[in-house]
Amino acid sequence: MSGLTLAQKKIVIGSFLGWSLDGYDIVLMLLVVPSISQLFFPSENQLFSILATFATYTVTLIMRPLGGAIFGLYGDKFGRKKSMVITIMGFSIATFSVGLLPTYVTVGIIAPILLILIRLVQGIFAGGEWGSGAVITMESIPKQKRGLFSGFLQSGFSFGFLLAAIVFQMVTIQFSGNAFDEWGWRVLFFTGIIPGVVALFVRLKMDESALWVAVKQTKSLERSPFKKIINKKNRKAFFLCAFVMTGMVYMYHGSISILPTYLAEFGTFERFDIANIMIFATVFSWIGMIFTGWLSQKIGRKKAILYFVIASIIVAIPTAFGILSGGFSIVFFVIIYAFVISTASGPIPAFFSERFSTEIRNSAVGLSYNGGLIFGSWSPLIALSLMSLMTPDMVPLALGLNIIIGAIIVIIPTILSPETKDYDLQ
Repeated sequence: MSGLTLAQKKIVIGSFLGWSLDGYDIVLMLLVVPSISQLFFPSENQLFSILATFATYTVTLIMRPLGGAIFGLYGDKFGRKKSMVITIMGFSIATFSVGLLPTYVTVGIIAPILLILIRLVQGIFAGGEWGSGAVITMESIPKQKRGLFSGFLQSGFSFGFLLAAIVFQMVTIQFSGNAFDEWGWRVLFFTGIIPGVVALFVRLKMDESALWVAVKQTKSLERSPFKKIINKKNRKAFFLCAFVMTGMVYMYHGSISILPTYLAEFGTFERFDIANIMIFATVFSWIGMIFTGWLSQKIGRKKAILYFVIASIIVAIPTAFGILSGGFSIVFFVIIYAFVISTASGPIPAFFSERFSTEIRNSAVGLSYNGGLIFGSWSPLIALSLMSLMTPDMVPLALGLNIIIGAIIVIIPTILSPETKDYDLQ
């Protein structure tokens, strides 16, 4: 944070906390999928229940483009800060509400319907979070620091995942055995309101983007940002960004997000062991994103992304097998798996923000980022479906191949995109 003014630090911290809360709230569902699948989607076929529960997670991600569009437009017209305050309140309350839901035994089919509805609403609010936070941060810090703070901001999701894994471990200790299935999972969702209150407090004290204020004062705000996004000048950049994110999302959710279920269903790990493994994974995913962002300031956004994506292709299958091997070696494989495969998105906040002008940046960046979730978010379901077709000893091959698919999707639009490291935001 050295070299930043107090106002800039507040913006960076406020954006980071919001994205961390996004990670915390969204991934709570991933950590409890094996535990609550039968509570909301009871079936004699355990895999079916797990797939159905995962689908509620996917629903949240699919709704994010709508949230990106709504709050991106709001942020371009009324300010990044106002958009960020609304989104943080919205999905914090949604997360808390999941803990209040009745189960299938109590109200029947209404239980999964209510779960899906809340996850739909949460997805809308979460969709507006990233774009506003990324844009106000990139607009507020010096150009020579954009790469580092891009990685720092992007790492917020993994930091939130880390906090969720730690809290998950604490709750599993407090509510052991059947107690977790009865009350522990509810307590886990109730905790989602705490980081939301902290992030809201910070955001209310932060300043608006100076670039946006300057545009507003000159009365240059765009009345129809979406029309300008798809015009000849911006259309290519928008779709390339969306395709990059499709692959990024596919890789992340097909590697880190699926890991708790992968360990529980195809390994010999207990709930407490899974929490420990996820702490290791998310720590190195967090560090890795900061590193790739920093690296992008040295060698360029494109090279940093491509180097890590190509490395992911190389390590995906070996690490997928190694993670299920057990013993101390699992720590080594988890570190490589998380640090390499889940971190190529570190430069993305800077890379995308540098592609669009201020009057449409919030809408364009938020929509292109969340647009990648439309197809990329299906990765866990595709991976689980592939695994169900494999013999037990070949399940890791399905996980590795699914990651490679996402990596290939990233490579093509990244190569076609211009290098933006030295661009000035306008």
